[in-house]
Amino acid sequence: MKPPSGLEEARQRQRQASDIRVFASSCTMHGLGHVFGPGGLTLRRGLWATAVLLSLAAFLYQVAERVRYYGEFHHKTTLDERESHQLTFPAVTLCNINPLRRSRLTPNDLHWAGTALLGLDPAEHAAYLRALGQPPAPPGFMPSPTFDMAQLYARAGHSLEDMLLDCRYRGQPCGPENFTVIFTRMGQCYTFNSGAYGAELLTTPKGGAGNGLEIMLDVQQEEYLPIWKDMEETPFEVGIRVQIHSQEEPPAIDQLGFGAAPGHQTFVSCQQQQLSFLPPPWGDCNTASVDPDFDTEPSDPLGSPNLSPSPPYSLIGCRLACETRYVARKCGCRMMHMPGNSPVCSPQQYKDCASPALGRTYWFWTSSLRPSTMRQWSRRQPTKCRSCWETLGDRWDSLLELAYLPSWRYLTTSVRFSKTESWGISGTEGALKGTLAVLCFRKGW
Repeated sequence: MKPPSGLEEARQRQRQASDIRVFASSCTMHGLGHVFGPGGLTLRRGLWATAVLLSLAAFLYQVAERVRYYGEFHHKTTLDERESHQLTFPAVTLCNINPLRRSRLTPNDLHWAGTALLGLDPAEHAAYLRALGQPPAPPGFMPSPTFDMAQLYARAGHSLEDMLLDCRYRGQPCGPENFTVIFTRMGQCYTFNSGAYGAELLTTPKGGAGNGLEIMLDVQQEEYLPIWKDMEETPFEVGIRVQIHSQEEPPAIDQLGFGAAPGHQTFVSCQQQQLSFLPPPWGDCNTASVDPDFDTEPSDPLGSPNLSPSPPYSLIGCRLACETRYVARKCGCRMMHMPGNSPVCSPQQYKDCASPALGRTYWFWTSSLRPSTMRQWSRRQPTKCRSCWETLGDRWDSLLELAYLPSWRYLTTSVRFSKTESWGISGTEGALKGTLAVLCFRKGW
């Protein structure tokens, strides 16, 4: 078989070219027929070819960009309204603004904690005891060899049995047995409906007055410490500090609490907001422990271990764990409101090391809100505390309303709330205003 001649090759190339022209002329893609039309290369054909190539490149770029965007798992926030016939009542933590009762302080307390907590010089102890209405230290007084800050606040802090005059939840009586002792930066405090030690959480079927907690407190203003110097332990204010929070997070009442003044009835309407975040690949949440090298199992301030399981993750709990680890590393002890098994700091360690170290952690947390500082902090301090759980926790928004207490008619008739039936009005209207505080908590909608 002889090879094809030059004329046959030319005809074959013309037939192939005509096939491309036929496809281009019948294709619905714009401009393709002008590129492969009959004739030679012209300026018009070159412009059409350039336009088609640019359009094809833009199309492929858009396809690749959409595929990349889809791989980033972008998401949006949605709000779903769900009806519930039973709502869990929040935890309510109460602290007297005055952390220590004047009648419970002893010369031994002043020897160990007078300088660090009250700003007293040793030569001022006798005068301060006289201001407390107590006799001076006896001759030959010898202080104890050791001193425990947690035991001081547990012994000298305000007792709920003395402060609580009346308590009702959904119209049913309650008492100090329904509160749990907890230590915060404000000293010994009490939490209602904490769920500690396996206690069943209280619920309410609806919001509004009569379906929540109502308590009347005696702030015991006669037990307030005299203002000797400007110190945190001798506050200028009088009243009760309150925080509404979830059972899953420890209270930060010194930062997030609100005040309830004596002589007023405080109505508190609270609304629950639950924040839920997505796990990877949509978010950064995980279920790892706060820090595998840190024992998050809490223990009470007196040292006995708490057998309850570790609490679920919360932002406040994570922050408290990081602060505890930092203070323990810097000072070799922990503050009494911190979890863990480290020894409680002495009064001097509070003043010289723990409080300044805790102040530095506040700077770390506030400065970490800036992206540049967050990157530096994450490189210097590899910690699990920047993790989050799928459900970050509950947030409680509160609305306060005040009413004057007591009314004139109340004063002229009887005293309803008293410790004993024989207790009557022996003081003036101003005395009751300075001692009684009523709080009413209800869930809002």
